[in-house]
Amino acid sequence: MANHKSAKTRINRNNKRGLINGMRRSRVRTFVKKTDALIAAGKKEEAAAALRVAESEMMRAAQKGVFHKNTARRTVSRLAQKIKALA
Repeated sequence: MANHKSAKTRINRNNKRGLINGMRRSRVRTFVKKTDALIAAGKKEEAAAALRVAESEMMRAAQKGVFHKNTARRTVSRLAQKIKALA
């Protein structure tokens, strides 16, 4: 266990950030799953709308450091390719 006040503060801060990052990561994964489900169902317009929301969430998470920026871009790109293939 931490002995110094600054170390205890850092532990508390890390725990809070971990909760926030976990919630943000979960939120992004939920939006990606919704988009994937719409793609699997063949609903192109709804999937495109869901992709816009998912992309926004992914980029916000990447900006906050939850995901690497290239990971977010790659995920969005793959979803967009799947939607485009529905045509």
